[in-house]
Amino acid sequence: MYTKIPIKNLSREEWLKLRKTGIGRSDAGSICGMNPYSNAMKVFHDKTSDTIEEQQDNEAIRQGHDLEEYVAQRFMEETGLKVRRSNFMYRNLEYPFMIADVDRLVIGEDAGLECKTASPYMADKWKDGKIPLSYQIQCYHYMSVCNAQAWYIAVLIYGRDFKFYRMERDDEMLADLVRIEKDFWENHVLKRVLPDPDGSKLADSVIAEYFKKC
Repeated sequence: MYTKIPIKNLSREEWLKLRKTGIGRSDAGSICGMNPYSNAMKVFHDKTSDTIEEQQDNEAIRQGHDLEEYVAQRFMEETGLKVRRSNFMYRNLEYPFMIADVDRLVIGEDAGLECKTASPYMADKWKDGKIPLSYQIQCYHYMSVCNAQAWYIAVLIYGRDFKFYRMERDDEMLADLVRIEKDFWENHVLKRVLPDPDGSKLADSVIAEYFKKC
């Protein structure tokens, strides 16, 4: 079960403050040591600091944001499915430290859609049905927060390709992810104990073992 927090009319500062109250999609990959652009220490600083830090937009971030609607439209064309925006932040009721802003919800399915863009230089990361590990973690995080049965991920590789995948719910994986996020929130954020830079020991052991089987 989850609760929905309206965000449509929130200011940018209010939305950033709300994000500090839990672990979001990109935070999950960072905590697990799988986000190439962030790590557990950075998430810890963000959640425990009194300051509101704006992410500095670069051209890649700007284009990714601007092209989100295009990716969603291409996904609908390719699949015949319909998606819609959500004007809510979702918070898991059993684990209230788990929150999520979703790109799109899939109409008629207990599922959502994550929209991505990628440089042609990163095309190999998506080759032969592969999905970057940090993005897999994001989708599992969504499924856990929203108690969804599946999550789609679509990627536009600039000038070269468009791909989409459906990730099915994996209760064993979700239980492990909850354990990792709970450990991080309760034993690091709440206790103000700095984590290791590349994820907790629990994350290292659980996630490494899981993806070894994939």
